[in-house]
Amino acid sequence: MSVRTEKVASLIHHELGTIISRSYSGGVLGFTTVTEVRMTPDLKLAKVYVSIFGSTKQKEVTLARLESEKVHIRTLLAQRLSLKFMPALQFYHDTTMDRVENLENLIKQIHKDDPKPE
Repeated sequence: MSVRTEKVASLIHHELGTIISRSYSGGVLGFTTVTEVRMTPDLKLAKVYVSIFGSTKQKEVTLARLESEKVHIRTLLAQRLSLKFMPALQFYHDTTMDRVENLENLIKQIHKDDPKPE
């Protein structure tokens, strides 16, 4: 990534984090955090990765709501940032924390029968 794409991604990450945590988190929706934003080289598309804490149903509902409201979210973002072109947004569920939890559980299962050191 170029320096420009990294800077734009960082700005969008920060502002989207604020918008989403205030308007699209809690209640029926899961607790949502923006974990990463990746920009295309032409700065026309922002791939937004979100981590959603909650039940499977909450995760599905939250991601669907973000997708359905991405035009509104893009408008809010445009009001906060002064960019020549506001990139289109694509939301993806970041499953990194789920994978980490699964690995931790596997490691605990492997070591549950180990003798404890004295």
